[in-house]
Amino acid sequence: MPQIQRLTLFKIPDAADLDQALAAYAKLEANNQKDGKPYILQMKAYKLHEDERSQGYTLAARTVFASLDDMKYYDNDCPAHGELKATVKPLIKGGPPLVLYMDF
Repeated sequence: MPQIQRLTLFKIPDAADLDQALAAYAKLEANNQKDGKPYILQMKAYKLHEDERSQGYTLAARTVFASLDDMKYYDNDCPAHGELKATVKPLIKGGPPLVLYMDF
């Protein structure tokens, strides 16, 4: 079964808000749990360079899961991801995040 690589792009124009979002991702990386153990294989969030081709996106998060089921758990049931969403959602401007995922 292939791993799943997920890319999430956010439009967070304020620099202080970007720092807050990066801190929320660091907290999620430290606290993700499924069945009592970490389940996210790799996670990193990045500030993007300003470029007109970025179309206003300022933050990218890359997450790798062992399976599609783990990604679905992340989306629907992970308490740590729920905390991240509660923190980051009010910071987003210009529409919802763009989420892409693929076999890895």
